[in-house]
Amino acid sequence: MNQAHYTTTLASGSHWSLRLRKGTQMTLTDVEGGANIGMLFYNPDNLLERYNAPDTLKCQHTFKLTRGHCLYSDMGRIFASIVEDSLGWHETVCGNSHADQVTERWGARNYQNDHNDWHQNGHDAFLVELAKYGLGRADLAANLNLFSKVVTDADGNLQLVEDHNQPGSHISLRFEMDTLVLLHSCPHPLNRKLEYPASSVEISLAESEVVDEQDYCRNYRPENQRGFANNALYHLGQR
Repeated sequence: MNQAHYTTTLASGSHWSLRLRKGTQMTLTDVEGGANIGMLFYNPDNLLERYNAPDTLKCQHTFKLTRGHCLYSDMGRIFASIVEDSLGWHETVCGNSHADQVTERWGARNYQNDHNDWHQNGHDAFLVELAKYGLGRADLAANLNLFSKVVTDADGNLQLVEDHNQPGSHISLRFEMDTLVLLHSCPHPLNRKLEYPASSVEISLAESEVVDEQDYCRNYRPENQRGFANNALYHLGQR
């Protein structure tokens, strides 16, 4: 990856958003270990186009996400490709934590009284960021939960794998089209730890390498080649 043009650190229970240009590479690094990053994508030029979790999974014949996988919109285009990954497993089926869950597990805290030690939840964190772009509750979609791994027990119940991500765990996304990125660092909805997580994540933005015909993500699945072709047609229409 080229030299980073921008780096910041997102504290636990925070949220962030930015319009990223095609050809940008975002690297997320778990600083203390145990972080969860909820993430959503929208087309900034057509906010009705957004990340589609079912299509992302079924077209690549997978339940988990890792290097090589592409992250699809509901128009069959690719928002981003996973070009680097130290973990091998990120989930996109469990959704967000909500205020009642967080209050039940860790107690009620608000920013007015507790400042940076408050207990934010993923659902409300996304709503705050969505409002900045004229979007709201109806615009929420199934989100990514980066750094988190879930498995099923003998009865088919989903369980979060604790200590899956250690300090320094990282993932890099290469954006294949202009994308409005929303993210939060709130707890995974299946997190059962005794204390509200206090894991920060570093965000680093740089220019990505040019995609060629031998690109790993492009050729990871035949479906991805069609996704890149859809992107090429879309960008022709923007000229």
